[in-house]
Amino acid sequence: MGEAVSEAGGRSAQLKHTGLRPGWTTGACATAATTAAYTALLTGEFPDPVSITLPQGQTPAFALAVEELLDGQATAGVVKDAGDDPDVTHGALVRATVRLLPPGAGVVFRAGPGVGTVTKPGLPLDVGEPAINPVPRQLMRDHVAAVAKRHDGGGDVEITISVDNGEEIARSTWNPRLGILGGLSILGTTGVVVPYSCSAWIDSIRRGVDVARAAGRTHVAGCTGSTSERTAVAEYDLPEDALLDMGDFAGAVLKYVRRHPVDRLTICGGFAKLSKLAAGHLDLHSARSQVDKGFLARLAREAGAEEALAAEVADANTGLAALQLCVARGVPLGDVVAVAARDEALRVLRGAPVTVDVICVDRAGGIVGRSEPSRATPPPRAR
Repeated sequence: MGEAVSEAGGRSAQLKHTGLRPGWTTGACATAATTAAYTALLTGEFPDPVSITLPQGQTPAFALAVEELLDGQATAGVVKDAGDDPDVTHGALVRATVRLLPPGAGVVFRAGPGVGTVTKPGLPLDVGEPAINPVPRQLMRDHVAAVAKRHDGGGDVEITISVDNGEEIARSTWNPRLGILGGLSILGTTGVVVPYSCSAWIDSIRRGVDVARAAGRTHVAGCTGSTSERTAVAEYDLPEDALLDMGDFAGAVLKYVRRHPVDRLTICGGFAKLSKLAAGHLDLHSARSQVDKGFLARLAREAGAEEALAAEVADANTGLAALQLCVARGVPLGDVVAVAARDEALRVLRGAPVTVDVICVDRAGGIVGRSEPSRATPPPRAR
């Protein structure tokens, strides 16, 4: 552990330790294409490469694969580079067609070929909306505003995002099952694709624990992503080297902390992911574990839900939809899931001297459930 003392810790250090090359999300590619297309509309020239600013301050530049300028409309295309992540959308051509709208119209989003449309509730978008998630939408709005300011534009545009062969690629995703029909979702909360080689990332988690312990940290947080990490920092004011980018590998954190204890471990993540941990899954990746709505229905009953509500939970489209149903009826499903996830973590720790608490968050980082800290190992859960 002596070598680890001199190393930095935290999320960025973990990624550097893996040696894996990060990539860019479909949301970042759509933003780059939108920026280039709108710039061409206002100036007559496509910037190539086109640079954008991501939520965490990175300023990547994207080469353009498509440039088409017509009267009142421009299209730019960017090929997605997912880095070393085995992403099904790696190499996909993401296009943005920007059309000028009358003053006061604002920014309007459309789904072009290869981009899905939401047909079921429970997602962060209304039914009927293009499957362009909230953070990419805001990123595109911000860049449209910046281009408009730079080139004296009005900022009122229609943005149509399309992905070549997106409908075919989407068959390899969970979109059809979630009711996103017609193609892919445009995703990304940071704009960066964090590459996950299981062995490399698990090794980076272990290194992160070692660095935290060597720095004398007694409280660490295992987080599923950047949103939950921000919540953990806001709640506990933890330094960077006390933060573990757990990703989907909850089991890797728990098993290593079992052998190399810290006084306190906070697990912070999205409600749906942590419902998988509550159900006994230690790998939270969507390809290897799914949200069990029947299990959530049982927890909802434990939290006081009547049978009719429990049936609705069991039939919900997503974990988020199940949570929303319970929140609307005053049933604290988020807290019950957090307690069940904490208890599962304690069972994996097998009596190691570690106090555990769990925080469940929504997509915006708002806390939707939490447990009290505990060190006592609970009895096995009836399955």
